[in-house]
Amino acid sequence: MSLDTRAIRASFPSLARTLDGQPYMYFDGPGGSQVPQVVADAMTHSLLHANANGGGAFATSIESDAAVEESRRAAADFTGSLPEEIAFGPNATTLQYLLAHAVARTFEPGDEIITTELDHDSNVSQWLQVGADHGLVVHQARLHRTDGTLDLHHLESLLSPRTKVVAFTLASNHLGTVPPCREIARHAHSVGALAWGDAVHYAPHRRLNRSAMGLDVLLTSPYKWFGPHLGIASIRHDLAVSWPADRVRPADETPAGHRFETGTQSHEAMAGMTAAVDYLASLGDGATRAERLDSAYDRIRVHEDELALRFWNGVEGMDHLTVYGITDPTQFGDRVATFSLTVDGAHPAEVAQRLAQRGMAVWDGNFYALSASIALGLEESGGAIRVGFLHYTTPEEVDRLVAALGELG
Repeated sequence: MSLDTRAIRASFPSLARTLDGQPYMYFDGPGGSQVPQVVADAMTHSLLHANANGGGAFATSIESDAAVEESRRAAADFTGSLPEEIAFGPNATTLQYLLAHAVARTFEPGDEIITTELDHDSNVSQWLQVGADHGLVVHQARLHRTDGTLDLHHLESLLSPRTKVVAFTLASNHLGTVPPCREIARHAHSVGALAWGDAVHYAPHRRLNRSAMGLDVLLTSPYKWFGPHLGIASIRHDLAVSWPADRVRPADETPAGHRFETGTQSHEAMAGMTAAVDYLASLGDGATRAERLDSAYDRIRVHEDELALRFWNGVEGMDHLTVYGITDPTQFGDRVATFSLTVDGAHPAEVAQRLAQRGMAVWDGNFYALSASIALGLEESGGAIRVGFLHYTTPEEVDRLVAALGELG
């Protein structure tokens, strides 16, 4: 069964936007997706009808507590975790810093951390910071310049008995590359290191399951998968209960992952996140929410893979374009439908502006994937143009984008 794109698009109010009588096209999903009506409704209900702090004996507090607990169950289903392994925060970057500072307090000077050139800087910069604070050594595994894949041999050569963390992205937000997660996790565990996965860009495209993927820590952001601005961390239970956590004293007994939630959380964002998970689950079939998510992501992947191939077939012969990352269609299983490109003789910011004038939202720059931008020689010339396709993107929109890019030559 395929996705009903028409029905999907009808549930997103923003997708009705037009410019000069033509539908507005959102290719900016890698920087943040659009939101279905059910998410906005859930957040509104939380604010207007259950707006209270937790732990009270009165009705709105009881309702707020129930919504928070449901959000933990939803996040657990979404990430393949237990509810008590979930930590919420204002965004994934804040959680990255918080957890990195926590685990680094258990390391010794001279211990080592590995990051990769494929990563968003939110999975690099915090390790550089804690490395400087604690006398740790931070290495970076290279990406292959030819196709934007991770150099696994180089990563393996960096491993040592002192390696404590291997931090890597599950999908590059710059190039769309999907590294072999289980293989990297196996390498990390072979020397007793933690496998630390950044799933922010992966989550709208493919199904997450932290334990099955061999990850010890996984982070994601609902605003990339049709929810509100919020951060989610899934932390293996034994780690979550043992790492030092900065807490106010009355909260010292908070269990597992919840220990890393400082202060009152955004209950309305958590309610919106639950609605986003349920929305995604509604696209699939099954007896449980987890089963429906499995089914939904199977359908999402088929749809997005078709869009990626359609885009590549359209731009492949355009001599004025350079597309970075995997471009061999037989290897598209190792990428998501996110493409970075440059136009000969045009600054990326200029190209983004010209496409915006045609009702096409795209990003330009380095997208905070600084290491990849430097490695590919793009940083000094303004970076690249990035386009991304999500499950609400239509083939007709891809065709219009291809035509617009063709006219830039």
